[in-house]
Amino acid sequence: MTHSRRPLVGIVMGSDSDWPKIRGARAALEEFDVVSEVRVMSAHRTPAVVREYAATARQRGLKVLIAAAGGAAHLAGVVAAHTTLPVIGLPVPTAELGGLDSLLSTVQMPGDVPVATVAVGMGGARNAGLLAVQILAVADDALAEKFAEFKRGLEQQIATKDARLQEIIHEDAE
Repeated sequence: MTHSRRPLVGIVMGSDSDWPKIRGARAALEEFDVVSEVRVMSAHRTPAVVREYAATARQRGLKVLIAAAGGAAHLAGVVAAHTTLPVIGLPVPTAELGGLDSLLSTVQMPGDVPVATVAVGMGGARNAGLLAVQILAVADDALAEKFAEFKRGLEQQIATKDARLQEIIHEDAE
């Protein structure tokens, strides 16, 4: 699957102004050579476009959808209503409430319409991409190994940071 040059992940956002806040999702996918497509569409302003995009995503070869929106963040729910693919909701930070409004709009889905929701902010965007990679890795052993290698790298980073901290503490005690 990772060798395909066709998009496997669709990233949709409610406004092009969201891109700087969510581009980390695509960057995370690129780290694993997962191709994605990015589109702007609105659950409220272009509902027919959202419906068509979500309804045809599987037949176009997409495997996972990431929907990012702020404020009354209904995009992920509307996408989920029109597809059988996994949907990851990415709440976009807002000036008014710091993204709490986006988070609550995204995470409070009714039963039978699942949306996996990640954190608000830059960590959330990266995690949306990483979660999409993990979902794809269920059916792709090479991608699963690449993700396992990534996790081992995280362990090594923390071990290195701990060793540095222990040196600092030791030096301070002298």
